[in-house]
Amino acid sequence: MTLNLKNDFEKLIENLPFFLQEKLKNHNSQDQLVEIILDLGRRPEARFSYGPEYISQKIISWQDIDYVTKRLSKFSNENRAGIERTLHRISCIRNRQFLITGLTCRIGRSIFGTVSIIRDLLESEKSILILGKPGVGKTTIIREMARVLANEMEKRVIIIDTSNEIAGDSDISHFGIGRARRMQVSKTELQHHVMIEAVENHMPQVIIIDEIGTELEVLAARTIAEKGVQLIGTTHGNCLENLIKNPPLANLVGGIQYVTLSDDEAKRRGTQKSILERKSYPAFEIIIEINEPNLWTIHEDVALSADSVLRGDFLTYQTRQFAVKEKMRINCEQVLSAQSSLTKSPNLRNDIMQPVLLNQWQQFNHIKTDKLLKTTPKTLVIYSYSIATNLLQEVFSTIGVKLILTTDFRQASLIIGLSHHLQYNIQLKQFALEKKIPIYVLNQISIYKLLKFVKTIL
Repeated sequence: MTLNLKNDFEKLIENLPFFLQEKLKNHNSQDQLVEIILDLGRRPEARFSYGPEYISQKIISWQDIDYVTKRLSKFSNENRAGIERTLHRISCIRNRQFLITGLTCRIGRSIFGTVSIIRDLLESEKSILILGKPGVGKTTIIREMARVLANEMEKRVIIIDTSNEIAGDSDISHFGIGRARRMQVSKTELQHHVMIEAVENHMPQVIIIDEIGTELEVLAARTIAEKGVQLIGTTHGNCLENLIKNPPLANLVGGIQYVTLSDDEAKRRGTQKSILERKSYPAFEIIIEINEPNLWTIHEDVALSADSVLRGDFLTYQTRQFAVKEKMRINCEQVLSAQSSLTKSPNLRNDIMQPVLLNQWQQFNHIKTDKLLKTTPKTLVIYSYSIATNLLQEVFSTIGVKLILTTDFRQASLIIGLSHHLQYNIQLKQFALEKKIPIYVLNQISIYKLLKFVKTIL
């Protein structure tokens, strides 16, 4: 359900020049308005969710800029101002003499019902991080989260409102946050101090932070999370991979470090000796990527997702989609992370990770067994992975099958190995898929199982 705050919108319009007020009051797409742009020497522009359009043919002058700025609160050090008891934000552009030459009037709305799609995540009491590009609606979402947690779940909620976007530019908080309390921050560089102060002085159960961006704020977030307080925050980014690659923010998901493996361990994993691994436990247990206003990607286990990205392994996540006139739809997807060189295939992980039952073997590349029997040559060139070659030679010699063992998997016509070792060798699986080489996996090594295996394929 969306609440259209017409009174708030009229308060913004009243501060604009007269020739713009009438045009905006009668516009048919007020509810889709995102921001109003006033640049010196240019026509005023309104940006809607569907695209921009000019709202007047008159050129903006110095007098127009001055008319607006005199009706606003004082601009902060971040060149932001607001309107009393509203959620709108006005940002200014200055020239080299620090005179204001442009204004960006960002429309702020309190939208009820936006977090119903993740109500179960809020009730889990886990810390949640929201990722998204600027303007996608992160602040609107955490404002509604604050209201739901404070009013409906009756929790003690403290909002760290650095730029007064969450609760409005006034000493009296906007009703959109419900019973949640708001702590203002005098300077952006002091945000991490106020975060710690909130925990020490006001005994919150939930702390909400907008735009975590510096290393000090990340450190404060980790400190709060380790004190048992539920943390809800936002930061800029497209996806989890971006967050891991961003040095100041990487500690939100546990941080990364280089680890040198031994020769045997690197061979077993099928990786290089120097690899990236997660350094510690993530500060946020759940990450929500806001891809579109009505399409969200959910990582319910950030530790597992971060490890999968660093290993170049399969990434498991949910996608939740909703519409005003439709029911909510939740999908669970599995894809390869961006760091992996494998072709993306959501169904592939099930085949690779599926445990093999006694006396049964599962092929990784979906080649049917009966078709393989017709095409298998009498002389097999086998690449053995994690199975002793002398054991294979003994088994094949008892059956009377000619066998060639190779140390180069590129020359093999068949690959055999243990399941818990093969599943980590990304390079081997990729090559087998491309060249259509069958791969057979065993749970355990024994002569009996190897004999059964040979009789099955021949």
